[in-house]
Amino acid sequence: MYAEERQHAMAQLVAERGRLSVADLAAAYDVTTETVRRDLSALERLGLLRRVHGGAVPAHALSNLEAGLVERDRVNVEAKDRIAAAALELLPPAGSTVVLDAGSTTTRFVAAWPRDVRLTVFTHSVPLIGRLAAFPQVDLHLLPGRVRATTQAAVGADTVEALSRLRADVVFVGTNGISHEHGLSTPDPEEAATKRALVRAGRQVVVAADSSKVGQDALVRFAALDELDVLITDDELAETDRRRFEDSGLEVVIA
Repeated sequence: MYAEERQHAMAQLVAERGRLSVADLAAAYDVTTETVRRDLSALERLGLLRRVHGGAVPAHALSNLEAGLVERDRVNVEAKDRIAAAALELLPPAGSTVVLDAGSTTTRFVAAWPRDVRLTVFTHSVPLIGRLAAFPQVDLHLLPGRVRATTQAAVGADTVEALSRLRADVVFVGTNGISHEHGLSTPDPEEAATKRALVRAGRQVVVAADSSKVGQDALVRFAALDELDVLITDDELAETDRRRFEDSGLEVVIA
């Protein structure tokens, strides 16, 4: 396949799938990741797609568009599994209180939840409630609010007010984007308000985000980097990004 044919096929595939990683494109067209990056740069100059950290999205993709939970659960699966396993190492000791954010990574985190540690858990995620309800050692609390179909999580004034009364030992939070300039961000204002309250509820705040989120800015910021304690991500994180996060005071855990 000639370069122009390959690039045309790549642009079509990204348009159909919505987002593809460099690794996925390299495997699909049997070329190196360096070749894919050159192709993506050429296609971006032509306005046929938009490059993002680790891959590409359609040219019309905007940061205020939000993927649903099922769609996000199919992206970067292996990285999210490793991040979830690393997050388990940061669970506090028995008798502590944990607050869990909604999201595809926290769903994997809960799937590997230990059955021998007694913890109090608060969450606004309907899927997480369904999983944790089967664990007798978990003192489980569902936060109130309106459930968004996109994230299957409760949001709104009631959720924020309930979180304002909590002071948990550890909060595990997800994000649509994380950047050095904008901090953590998400497209929906109500979701952002809820996540902001989640961050403020924790003595320790742990962010679980695969490296494709790094450098991405969604519409609404909900936390600055200095409000966070730990970032768990995967080994595709660029060394320059890692150093900048650590310089800002974040502990970076590579899963």
